[in-house]
Amino acid sequence: MKKLAICCFVLVWLSGCADTVSYGIVETVSTVGFWHGLWHGMILPFSWIGSLFSEDISIYAVYNNGGWYDFGFALGTGAILGGSSSRKK
Repeated sequence: MKKLAICCFVLVWLSGCADTVSYGIVETVSTVGFWHGLWHGMILPFSWIGSLFSEDISIYAVYNNGGWYDFGFALGTGAILGGSSSRKK
């Protein structure tokens, strides 16, 4: 029961870190790079679940600077989902 309560607390705590930008103002927002990509990759599972219930949530920042954001996003996704170390031997 304690583990469930801790997981729920962490889930609610991390959901406060979600970043949202309206599609209408994307052109006026400064682009984001590696560190934002890393963070967005790490919160991917939470963003994906949120995107199922709300059209205002996306899992990928459209206002990114290209390659460095993609690299950070891939690293963050691999880090949170276990990467290649999650494979059973």
